[in-house]
Amino acid sequence: MSWVQDFLDSVSSVPLPATLAFAAAFSAAESGLAVGAVVPGETVVIVLAAAMPGPVALAALFVIVAVAGSAGDHVGYLLGRRYGERVRDLGVVRRWGQGRWDEAMRFLHRYGAWSVFLTRLVPLVRTLTPAAAGVAGVRYRSFLPASLAGAMTWAALYVVLGALAKASVDRIETLSGRVGWAVLAALVLLVGLRLLARGRAARTPEE
Repeated sequence: MSWVQDFLDSVSSVPLPATLAFAAAFSAAESGLAVGAVVPGETVVIVLAAAMPGPVALAALFVIVAVAGSAGDHVGYLLGRRYGERVRDLGVVRRWGQGRWDEAMRFLHRYGAWSVFLTRLVPLVRTLTPAAAGVAGVRYRSFLPASLAGAMTWAALYVVLGALAKASVDRIETLSGRVGWAVLAALVLLVGLRLLARGRAARTPEE
């Protein structure tokens, strides 16, 4: 497992302010500019969390990822308010399949502003939902708490997984325990399944 530790040490060697700045920029772009369709944000957050030097840095990472993720939601929301139904015909929406846009709209019609929260863990759809909320005319005072709640939930989940991954690596390095291997294998499997699902979703044609 030394190669895993070496990789995490390499990431850790980057100055913390630069790492946090990258996390903020990536999280905002992942939510608002659809970067997550190419590089899954979950994987990036897990790696960064595993490389954090301590609990204070982990807490800072959580806050930054959550706030930046909500800021990215605002980009989509404002685009939806500005362009209305024309958003559905944008090239990026057509590329993913307008069926996913329609799915986001169905969530909004059923659950209102809290669709932004409920779809947070749904690949691709979660990136479209804030724009759909803007198109649907969701009030900002309803959109903001839903966006913050979703971004905080998403950030907490993957920051904690990253911290668990780091703990497992440390335990394997120290004890070579079977439990540590099992936890790490489960985390690797989880990330792999997320990547596979993201790839299949990106390739699936519009229904």
